[in-house]
Formats: sequence, structure tokens, C-alpha cells
Amino acid sequence: MRYLRSGELAAIRRPRPTDETEFLAAAARSRDLHHPWLAAPDTPEAFAAYLSKIRRRDGSGYLICDRASGAIAGYATISGIVLGALRGGYLGYAAFLPYSGTGHASEGIRLAIEHAFTVLGLHRLEANIQPGNEPSRRVARKLGFRLEGFSPDYLFINGAWRDHERWAITASN
Repeated sequence: MRYLRSGELAAIRRPRPTDETEFLAAAARSRDLHHPWLAAPDTPEAFAAYLSKIRRRDGSGYLICDRASGAIAGYATISGIVLGALRGGYLGYAAFLPYSGTGHASEGIRLAIEHAFTVLGLHRLEANIQPGNEPSRRVARKLGFRLEGFSPDYLFINGAWRDHERWAITASN
């Protein structure tokens, strides 16, 4: 397997159409873990839309894979990429069971951030996290994100407008 970046536990690579079956199975077994924080693509149509979204000029996506087996352990997505004076985007991420809490997601997200700051030439990434989502908040703190503010009714997720905290990291961190 050719990876973009590798760490001790995890490596990142671009998603492919052939990942659909494994990705959908991982999303299905992790549905309760993610609810109500996010809804991972969990149908063939949603997976195809995800692939389309991350292939646009303003998006990029990465599968976080277990280095030992190559299995999909999670994913990270950068959306809303703006170049010019901002050079930033929005980072979303999720771990899949059984890799949640093992360090795979943290390492994979760190690798995606490094890729964004070097290869993509970004300077700033923002992660919007719901206040009750302690695992995602913990990952953001661990990776050096700083809490910058609070946005009420910020994103429509799982049928409701949800409050979010704005966390950010810059290449100079």
C-alpha cells in the first residue's frame, strides 16, 4: 500500500472507490459511537458523494489506516479550502471501531495536518466540535489546537442545528 505519510500506528492515504465496502462496514459498526456528533457516509450514494466532495479544488480527504493490517481505522476531511491570504480550511475527523481510543485517529489526524501544511500549502485549519464531544475535544487539545470561540446553532447534523466550539491550529504552532 502506498501511503502519503506514515507514523508508528497509522498511515494516511487517499480514499478510492474500491474502499466503499470496507468504509461502509466501518461506518455501520461505528454508528452509535458517532451519534449524535456526526453521520459518516453509510450508503453507496453517500460514499460516492464523499469521494466527489474531497476531489474538488476546495476539499481533500484521507483514510486513516492501521499500519499493521492496512484496515481503515478512521478518516479525516478538509473542506472549504481557501487559498490566497487565508490559506486555510475546515478539518473534520472520525475514528472507526475497533480503533477508537487506540491512538490511530490522533496519529492519522496529525499526519493529515502535516500533509495539509506542507503539500497543500495551508496555514490554518479549523475544527468545529460540539461541546459534549469529549473524545474529539481531547484529540484537538492533544494535537495543539487552541479553543477560539463558540458558535450557537452552527452546523445542521443528524436533523438538528448544533452548537460548536471553534478550535484552530496554524502551521506556526
